[in-house]
Amino acid sequence: MASTKRRRSRRLRTPLSRGQRIAAPLVTFAVLLALWALVTETGMVDPLFLPSPSAVAQALVDQAAQGALWTDIGTSVYRITVGYLIAVVMAVPLGVMMGVNEWVLSAVEPLMDFIRYMPVVAFVPLTIIWAGTDDLQKFLIIWMGTFFQLVLLVCDAVMQVPQNLIDFGETLGMRKHDIITRIVFPSSLPRIWDALRVSLGWAWTWLVVAELVAATSGLGYRITVSQRYFATDVIIGYVVVLGILGLFFDQVMRAIGKRAFKRWEGRS
Repeated sequence: MASTKRRRSRRLRTPLSRGQRIAAPLVTFAVLLALWALVTETGMVDPLFLPSPSAVAQALVDQAAQGALWTDIGTSVYRITVGYLIAVVMAVPLGVMMGVNEWVLSAVEPLMDFIRYMPVVAFVPLTIIWAGTDDLQKFLIIWMGTFFQLVLLVCDAVMQVPQNLIDFGETLGMRKHDIITRIVFPSSLPRIWDALRVSLGWAWTWLVVAELVAATSGLGYRITVSQRYFATDVIIGYVVVLGILGLFFDQVMRAIGKRAFKRWEGRS
C-alpha cells in the first residue's frame, strides 16, 4: 500500500480532488492579496501609484452605488457577446472547410496568416473612420482581433481528426457532406471548443482597446476617464472587474465543455 502511494506521488499530472482544485486557486489569490495589502498599507508604495485593496474596494462600491459600474459592465458584456458571436459564426464554418478541403486551405490560409500578423491597434483609427464611434466600431475591432486567429485554430482542430475515421466513412459509402457533419465535425468539436475559449480572451482584450480609444461608455471608457483624474483606485478596480468577468466566462465555457464532452474530460 505504501509503495503504491509513493508511485502515485511520483506521477506527473497527478489528479487532484475537487477540494484541492478549489483550494489551490483560493490560496494563490489570498497570497497575492496579502502581499498587495502589505506593500500598500505599510506605506512602501505611494497610494497614487498603487492604492490599497481597501481603497480599490471602496472605489468600486462608490461606482456601484452611482450605477456607473453596472452600466459599464452591461455595455461591455453586450459588446463582447455580439462581436464575438459574429466572429465565431463566420470563423467556424470557414475553418472546417479549410480543414477538409485542400483547395480551400491553399487559397485561404496564406491570407489568414498575412492578416493575423497585422496589429489590430493600428486599425483602430481606420475603424473609427469606417464605422464611427458607436457599437459597430467595437464589433469590428473584436471581429478583427479574433476572426483570423480563430479560423486557423478551427482548421487545425479539424485536421487533427484521425484519417482512419474519414476512411471508415468513405468505406461505408457516406457522402462528403455526411462525413463532415457526422464524423469530422463531432470528432473535432472538443478542440474547437477549446479554441473558442482561447479566442474569447482575445476578444476581451480587443474590446477594452476599442473602449480605451473611442467610446462614451463601457469598462475601457471608465478607465480612460479615471486616468485623466489620476483615479488609480478606480482604474485598478475596473481592471480587477475585467479579470473577474474574464475568469467567469472562461470557467462557464470550461464547465460546458466538460459536461458536453465527457469522454474528453481528461484533456480539459
